[in-house]
Order: sequence, then C-alpha cells, then structure tokens
Amino acid sequence: MLRTKSRLLPASLLAAVVQFAANSAAASDWPRFRGVNGSGISGDSAATPVEWSESKNLRWSVDLPGAGKSSPIVVGDRVIVTSWSGENPPEDLRRHISCFDRKTGDLLWSKELTPTIEDEAFRGMFTENGYASHTPACDGERIYAFFGLSGVTAFDMDGNELWQESVGEGTDPNGWGTASSPMLYKDLVIVPAASESAALVALHKDTGKEQWREEAEGLSGTWGTPILVDAPGGGQELVLAVPGEVWGLSPDTGKLRWYVEGSRGRTLCASPIAHGDVAYVLGGRDSSSLAVKAGGKNDVTDSHVLWTSSQQGGIGTPVYADGLIYGVYGGVAVCLDATDGKRLYQERLAAPQAPEKPEEKPVEGFGKSGEYAEPASSRGGGMRGQDYSSPIVADGKLYFVRRSGDMYVLALGREFKQLAANRFASDDGDFSATPAASDGELFIRSSNKLYCVANEK
Repeated sequence: MLRTKSRLLPASLLAAVVQFAANSAAASDWPRFRGVNGSGISGDSAATPVEWSESKNLRWSVDLPGAGKSSPIVVGDRVIVTSWSGENPPEDLRRHISCFDRKTGDLLWSKELTPTIEDEAFRGMFTENGYASHTPACDGERIYAFFGLSGVTAFDMDGNELWQESVGEGTDPNGWGTASSPMLYKDLVIVPAASESAALVALHKDTGKEQWREEAEGLSGTWGTPILVDAPGGGQELVLAVPGEVWGLSPDTGKLRWYVEGSRGRTLCASPIAHGDVAYVLGGRDSSSLAVKAGGKNDVTDSHVLWTSSQQGGIGTPVYADGLIYGVYGGVAVCLDATDGKRLYQERLAAPQAPEKPEEKPVEGFGKSGEYAEPASSRGGGMRGQDYSSPIVADGKLYFVRRSGDMYVLALGREFKQLAANRFASDDGDFSATPAASDGELFIRSSNKLYCVANEK
C-alpha cells in the first residue's frame, strides 16, 4: 500500500527518450500525453510555424466524431485521437478512437465503443470534462486507450481490438470526472485509476492481465499522469504528485520508495515534469511548487527537496526547457528559474486581434466592437474559468492553446516575448486538449475538429 499525508493506505531524460523511441515507429513520435515521458518537448529540430489560420499554414483539418479533451498522439504516419458522442449521455453514450493519415488527414479507421457499465451522469461540473479526457499511449505496435469506467482497451495499429480490462468502477466524489492518462514502461501499461479505484494499476501490454495494483486514498484527488525519473546510481522511478505529497515508486512493482511533503490543497491536476534526476511540481491555485531530487528512502523531505516556492499553478502541466520552467494559468504566462524556483516573469498574454471587418453578429471570442471577449466556455468562476491544456516546446518556441481557441507562440528565454496569437475563426468549439508536435507539424484538436498546421512548402 502507498502512504500519503491524507492517511495513505500504508539515466537522464535522454535515457527515457531512448527507451520510448526504441518502442516507437520514429524518434520524433509523440506517443502519449505531452509526448515522450510527458516532457512536453518535441525531440526533433524541424521548423514549426509561428502564425496560422484557416488561410495560412493550415495543412489540413478534419471533423471529429465527437467532443473530447484528450490530446492527439502521433506515431509514424498516423495521428490518433479519442472522442465521445451521444445526444442523451450516458444513456446513449458512445466513445470513439480515430486514426488519421498524418500527411493528408484522411481517416484510416475509426472504432465506436459502447460503455461496459453505466457511466457518470452528464451534469454539474462533469459537463466541463466529459467522457474522453484521457490521452491514449502507443508503443508503435499497439494503442492503449483508457476510458474511465469502461477500462482500458488495446488496439493494434489497424484498429483491431486486442483486449479490454476494467481498472475499477468508482466515480470521482467531487463530480468532476476522470482524466489521468496511461503511460508505458517495459511490458506494462500503467494506469492512474484515481477516480475508478483510487489506485495505480499496471496491466501487461500483451494480455491486459493485472501485474500490480497499489491503492491510496490520496489518489482520489489526483488528475495527473506519472512520469519516469532517473534515479541516482541507475534505474528509473515512477514519480507522481498527489495532494500534499510527491511520491517516488518502483515502476516494476508499484511499491513506494520515497515521498516528500509537497503541494498543499485537496486536489492536484498537474503532472510532474523532470530533467535528469530532478522532478518539478507546480501545484494548483491553493498550492505551492517544489523541486525534488529522485532517490532515497521513506520521507526525504529534509534531504531531497531542492527548493520550494509560493508560485501557484493550475490544471495544466508546466514544461522544462534549458533550465527554465514555463506555465500558463488564466491567460498569464509564468517563467521560473529551475535552479532555485525564483520567478523571472509573470505576464498576461495578448489576445488575437479582431478581424478587420467583424460581422454584425459577434463571432464567439470577439465582441461587436472588435474587442476580445472570453467565450462562454472560458468564463465563470471556479474550474469553469480555467484553461485545461498544457504548454509544449518545439523548435525553440513555446506553444499554448486556451479553451477559447486562442493559440499562442512565445519565445523561450528569461524575458517574456510573445511571438504570435492565432485563431481558427470558424471554430467555436472547446480547445482543451494539449497539442502534439512532430517533424515541424503541430496537431491541435478542438471539440469539433483536428488540425495539422505546418510551414507552407
């Protein structure tokens, strides 16, 4: 059993890149939530665009069979994304997994899945989340999709179902739903079944048979996804941030190796990030941030915490690049020095300019006067007013998408510099997914469409 402050039931980044690349079709793949090891960093050097719209640098766009907050993944020549549909969910709920040709956007295959058990009611704050918020993971041979109460389903690259396995039948007591994504390690699919069973569950990639399960009460307030961090002296540790603590576990057995007192608050949405043998966590609105060196045994708060900071985070996961940590929260970009956690800047993003000739009837995102206004999906208090996506880094630039559909490009560095603010004016959907980047192409999904943007040839 794991432990936590809330009464728990008792190599470097390059090494992780090599491990994932060995199992993928290409080293530039984006095979899980936020790419290789959840780093949010594109591993190739291809030039990515700064500006795009329906008429500029848009390679293709396709309609999706339903809404979703899950992010696209890219493996070889394929782009894969999940969605959900249903006029009266959950009674007629359907989930979809779709595979597109990355060059043309042509649909290669799409599968429709019915729930294995009755799902959560579509009401309250759950409507801000929905039924397809987990990003799938892929090893180049199989695709592993997590669908909450309907469990994990494995597909081959042609869309044939291989196995399906439940990881729990519980629901989030807050009524917010479930969103953590699966990750791969050796022959394991590791699933943060936080809402479903307050457990981390490891399934065998070939059969779906459960290999280990570790339960803890604190997981029920967690929406993040674990990462692998290199341990001093060799090997890797599975690191996950939960309310009040950060854990380091054995990825082979799920057993707790160490923990530190971490971000305060009763919930935690962001995933940890890592560089070398150091993990970083930016907590939520009522939380703090910290850096912790991997390794050690039991409580290593006094010996392994490198710094703490009062800097608050949000739902999205930050990104590490060249010694700096970047996050975007409520339309404000934040940059910290990874060495000591000191804030270098905190600047509000400038929204896209209004069209030169706005229509008499306002387009969502722009008022009649041409002044920017938050769309309905981004307004309001509490969780309803927050962005859900996370920033990524490609070609030396930072990319971030707001729920409103405003898409930002920032220069990396110790000083704030916004390079562009883009928008697909014809799409009034919800842009809550984190983009994927591969070989100079960005893949962006809304609740309506999937886009591929790249520099015009």
